[in-house]
Amino acid sequence: MPMNTTATADQSSRKPAPKGMFTLPDGRNVLFTFCLVSSLFLLWGFCNGMIDVMDKHFQEELHLTLSQSAWVQFAHWMGYFLMSLPAGWLATRLGYKGGIIAGLLLVAVGGFWFVPATGIAAFWAFLLGVCVVACGLTFLETVANPYTTVLGTPRYSATRINLAQSCNGVGWVLGPIAGMLFFYNKDAAGKSTGAATLWVPYAGVAVVVLILAAIFFFAPVPDVKAEDDYQLDSNGDDADTKAAPVVREVNRALSYALLLGNVSVVIGVFGMILWLALGSLGVGSHLIGFASALPHFGATPMTADAALLTTLGAAGCVAFVIAAIWLVGFTGRLSHRSVWAHEHFSGATLAQFLYVAAQSGIFSFLINYMTSEPPATPAAWVSAVDKIAAVFPAFMHNFFMGWFETDKAGILRFSNKLASGLASFGFLWFLAGRVVGALLLKRMSAHKGVGLYGLINVVVCLLIFMKLGWLSVVCVFLSYFFMSIMFPTIFALGIFGLGVRAKGASAFIVMGIVGGAMLPKVMGAIADHYNMSRGFIMPLICFGLIALYGYCWPKLSRAEALHGVGASSGH
Repeated sequence: MPMNTTATADQSSRKPAPKGMFTLPDGRNVLFTFCLVSSLFLLWGFCNGMIDVMDKHFQEELHLTLSQSAWVQFAHWMGYFLMSLPAGWLATRLGYKGGIIAGLLLVAVGGFWFVPATGIAAFWAFLLGVCVVACGLTFLETVANPYTTVLGTPRYSATRINLAQSCNGVGWVLGPIAGMLFFYNKDAAGKSTGAATLWVPYAGVAVVVLILAAIFFFAPVPDVKAEDDYQLDSNGDDADTKAAPVVREVNRALSYALLLGNVSVVIGVFGMILWLALGSLGVGSHLIGFASALPHFGATPMTADAALLTTLGAAGCVAFVIAAIWLVGFTGRLSHRSVWAHEHFSGATLAQFLYVAAQSGIFSFLINYMTSEPPATPAAWVSAVDKIAAVFPAFMHNFFMGWFETDKAGILRFSNKLASGLASFGFLWFLAGRVVGALLLKRMSAHKGVGLYGLINVVVCLLIFMKLGWLSVVCVFLSYFFMSIMFPTIFALGIFGLGVRAKGASAFIVMGIVGGAMLPKVMGAIADHYNMSRGFIMPLICFGLIALYGYCWPKLSRAEALHGVGASSGH
């Protein structure tokens, strides 16, 4: 029987919850606390934005290849992946305030480390700083995301987390600006000063987070318990329990399928770690003989890279079979008290992985797309820009210079400089989508919002894939707008009704961020073989599966909607 179709007399006699978006059940207004927590979203958006402009700096200053500089992104995303579970464990024991302060202090340590790292001037020193900062941000994301969902009436939980995530969008816009100022600045002689000033923004972040830590220490940060709609923490014999808790029936077949999907992602992540680590050590050349004996595609001689990939692929298949067998027993022992028995949660971990994968792929290749895929730029556009530049003072002319350039085929196209500016323009659309989405979710059920936006992005990515000229270019920016609400809303859907377990469960959803380390490589490989437009087939698939999760959420959660409906209450 669906859990939300009946209500006990005791439940129906309860006093209605306060209607204010930032009002707790006991009547306290927590708007100040919400604003304080929202500042954390701006912080990690700012830090993530700086990462996106750091790669090129290291290529030039440390004379690294493209594959070597990719370790910056890898260190950042792995910090999230490796620290998410410890962060969830500590957050459960320290509470919301303790978890936030611990994360801020860890970010401060990583930020200040960039001061001696600049003196060391070794790549490993910078990577260590990036990883430590990411570990601290993991604490903040693990705690702050679920905390925004309980800072007020449950009806508006998805709206609150989207409002807070709007601050994240502001940080994404400001981070690249700070990176350009301090990573690529030049002196009067035109010599780069980035190597000497790279530590400045990170030290500034460290100072800011120490101030925030002090504010959080003295500020009212109530440790609000999330609704335990599924009775995960009740034994049914508590003195305050006037009716036996509703026991949620475990759908073992569906739980098995979703868990197998999650385990497959973990196997893929560790396979990628081994691929990068062993590849940098040159192990592939020693595996050519072994890999040649394994089934593989192509009749060309086995290279070191192909041997390594073939060997890791075979090992991954073995690991998958072992995991599939082990999960049969694990799923058979699941009780309703385990978060993994709640399909809306295990589905959210996969949906979040797919979303961050799609987001990172689009963000990473926007400049490549804008400089290669749009039709030839009309000469009239160049004249129009020149006329606009003439209106501005002389010191502004450099801003308009170099927006267009002629490629090797003699076709006038967008330059890297203009494409970089369009990246900031895309983030403005992303921010606008967050604000509009937060307002929309006040009237629309959260799962329907995710499903609808997912389907729209499938259509948008299909139009980009089909390479329809300027229509496809416009669709790229529409994808920014319509992906904007997905991360926070999937998060709210995933931890719905988990009570105190939400703190630990959120850590697994945060682990999904590692998707950003994987899809760009696949999307880039497709683009190398065909073109950048064809690479959008990967985010198209991701958004399709996310839409499926959104529309299937009521069945997975046994609830009608997150919008004001509890899983165990009548409606």
